[in-house]
Amino acid sequence: MGKIKIAVIGYGHLGKWHAQKAEAFPELAELKYIVEKFPSAIEAAKIAHPNVQVVDDISKAIHDIDAAFVVTPTSFHFELVEFLLKNNKHVFCEKPLTETTAQALKLKDLLVGRDLVLQVGHSERFHQAWERKENYKQFFNSPAHITLKRVAPFKGRATDVDVVQDLMIHDLDLLVYLFGETPISVESVGFKMRTNRYDYVSSNFKFKSGHKATITVGRNQTKEVRELEISNKSGTLLVDLMRNEIQEALGSDPGPEFVSLDKYEKRDHLMLEHKHFYESISQHKKPIVSLEDGLLAVRLIDKVIESVESGREVMI
Repeated sequence: MGKIKIAVIGYGHLGKWHAQKAEAFPELAELKYIVEKFPSAIEAAKIAHPNVQVVDDISKAIHDIDAAFVVTPTSFHFELVEFLLKNNKHVFCEKPLTETTAQALKLKDLLVGRDLVLQVGHSERFHQAWERKENYKQFFNSPAHITLKRVAPFKGRATDVDVVQDLMIHDLDLLVYLFGETPISVESVGFKMRTNRYDYVSSNFKFKSGHKATITVGRNQTKEVRELEISNKSGTLLVDLMRNEIQEALGSDPGPEFVSLDKYEKRDHLMLEHKHFYESISQHKKPIVSLEDGLLAVRLIDKVIESVESGREVMI
């Protein structure tokens, strides 16, 4: 096939970056349309991308594209992805895939029998640190306590959803991706601080393997932290996703330096996501983050919220 003709739907904070990345692969794709409703964003899109058509509805572009990036508030994801799939277009949808599990299941049904790529934007999978997992396999192969923390001061974005959909979804996906196992239960606590939705949630997960995990997310905290820590009989492993560092403290290390430090390269995750998306389309390959991955993340979100609201442990 020739160049993949692309539309980016939504030109907000993240949509601007996606539009930029869509123009970074001229040999694979062509950004033909930006879809945006707000006048100020329309003007910004026209200035930044003078050779791209800016329209206010995807229906005005649907017959002139092969694929689209859905980068809108979560509440619009389902209707947009559904419309695109029904019109036989490939889709990249930012996380979370949908608001509810029921919606994600409808999209799964729509994909049956269609030779289409649906990739979900779980960008945290693209840290170079995860490619070094084999170097630290003792922390993943034995029962451990896993702590994931993703907190930051209030930024005023994504307040249309709970912090679970906004932030915890990254770590729910990472938890399953890194440990290859879906948790069997969750017990959560949450608080509405600055908005009328949950701004802080902490959840405890149990696994059949014996792993236990705690994920804490907050968007009204005093400082920014994004990290993964694993502790078991081997010692402690800390991955700092902001500083791009891996720290290891082995329990059996007899030397004077008990903590070793390994740095890794910072990557452009969106650029990698775009590359994989275009290659999946042109080479007829399974997307690197599939609908099934997105569906599981949405299902885990539902269970976390159920636990927060019921105040009890919920089986998954």
